Amino acid sequence: MKKLLKMKSTLIHFLSVFLLIGCNQKEVLIKPNILLILTDDQGWGDLSFHGNKLVETPHIDALAKESIVFDRFYVSPVCAPTRASMLTGRYHIATGTTWVTHRMEVMREEEVTIAELLKPHGYVSGLFGKWHQGKQFPHDPIGQGFDEFFGFAEGHLNNYFDTKLTHNFEEVKTEGFLPDVLTDKAIEFMEKQDLFFAMLSFNTPHSPFQVPDAYFDKYKSKGLDEKDACVYGMVENIDDNVGRLMHYLKQSGKIDNTIVIFMTDNGPNGIRYNGGMKGKKADLDEGGVRVPFFIKIPGYGNQVIKPWGGHIDILPTLAAILSIEIPGNLVIHGKSLFPLIKGVAGNWEDRYFFTHHVHLKFDTIPGAVRNQEYLLTLKNKQKALYNLLLDPSQKNNILETEPDIANELEKLYLDWLNEMTKKGVDPPLIQVGHPNVPTVELPASDGKRSGNVLYKGEMGWANDWFINFKKPEDKVFWEIETVENARYDVFVQMANDSPFKMEIFGQEKSFIYETDQLHQAKLIPNRDRVPRTEVEEMEWPMLSVGEISFEKGKTSLEISFLGEQFENIGVKGVVLRKLK
Repeated sequence: MKKLLKMKSTLIHFLSVFLLIGCNQKEVLIKPNILLILTDDQGWGDLSFHGNKLVETPHIDALAKESIVFDRFYVSPVCAPTRASMLTGRYHIATGTTWVTHRMEVMREEEVTIAELLKPHGYVSGLFGKWHQGKQFPHDPIGQGFDEFFGFAEGHLNNYFDTKLTHNFEEVKTEGFLPDVLTDKAIEFMEKQDLFFAMLSFNTPHSPFQVPDAYFDKYKSKGLDEKDACVYGMVENIDDNVGRLMHYLKQSGKIDNTIVIFMTDNGPNGIRYNGGMKGKKADLDEGGVRVPFFIKIPGYGNQVIKPWGGHIDILPTLAAILSIEIPGNLVIHGKSLFPLIKGVAGNWEDRYFFTHHVHLKFDTIPGAVRNQEYLLTLKNKQKALYNLLLDPSQKNNILETEPDIANELEKLYLDWLNEMTKKGVDPPLIQVGHPNVPTVELPASDGKRSGNVLYKGEMGWANDWFINFKKPEDKVFWEIETVENARYDVFVQMANDSPFKMEIFGQEKSFIYETDQLHQAKLIPNRDRVPRTEVEEMEWPMLSVGEISFEKGKTSLEISFLGEQFENIGVKGVVLRKLK
């Protein structure tokens, strides 16, 4: 598919093609730049534009007043699924992304992203901030079409001040508050490019709850508790950075030829103002999946679109605006919203929007299906039907009075789920052996465990590590696919309170690493406003334990500890550095 897209570039002309758009029939070149701003865990109600009397978001409000506003825009209940659908125009389950950790967030490499669709048409694409679709190439941003990546691949970072990020394949140290740093880098990128797709994926207001004093103190003085004061402070900081972005575009003159999108990835990460909607992040209900979506297009003024749109519609909508043909063998689940924007939709046909959510294990539920009028939610031993036009706050379950509608919607949902899972739901394997990738990281959250081994943070979110090694049968391992024969130096990120003997097993061979030296992980101080639920950030010792050769094919890399007594061993992960 990706080769097909590259071949298509020879078929696309670059003559001066113009498109008449806007009420004033203004002529605008059909190849504008694109700036897509995506925030993390910011709900529909976390904007003063949507009636929140506490938070102040004047810059986002101003953008909304210059944009096409979708009154009902839907995403997934959590972040990685939303990103997969947004990037591909396809429901996330079909892309391989089903959840947020343990590699269930990884999108298959054959999926075609917006960046890959745009590349044959002269666009240079940059991603700044959170990726959350896979850490290792080719599941990372570079492997999925982005020319530049400055950010982090995991679901979240442990600290937002002076943190370490990834720049393409290199680790870099940053200074300052992370959203400010990401905005700086996005502006630098846009300055350098003649034709760009810039995706600025903010990490806030996702936990850990950290924000500069001025923002926190402002909202604390309004009587909010520490968490909400921090969340609203993070949101206002996002707003200030949106203001900086818009100032740059206007000052540079690029605003007249740049599409700007602002959206969020799921409902709010807590109970707070959300326009009276039921639910929050990780819920199927309106409050969990309805988010702000504003798109500013050169030549178009402000309008409000009432028919619903969703994350699966972004890719086909951009393709339609840019007059880019989507290859016929690329199955897109979304629909271009451009006819609605142009006001030529006629009798716009209502559709069904499907939602699926995973918690630890894949199941047919929780799930939901909605259209303009109805919402059916399917939860554990719970089924509910709502009329969203008459009851937008979902206060009245009409399941008993409208059983035929509920049954029809449930059948549609189950048929959809069956179609979306035809390729299975097993995550793709970690790939090694790519010639131009110098380092492959195998974090604990991407690994599996057996025996007594646990995660320090219980759930195994991003940045977690393995603990509780009790006996030699307690093992951790990473499932790997070698694309080309390769040899690596093996480093284990770990800490120990006593001597140990470690066995590393891979490619049907094993070797032993033994030491009587003690290694301690060093706590990196944080600036949390409230106690965190995720693990702390640590500086981990890197033990050089030997070399390993991978031969083409599928294998695993396994670690266990020999002997009868282990003292507080923690394993953060493995780093493979390619040997020439």
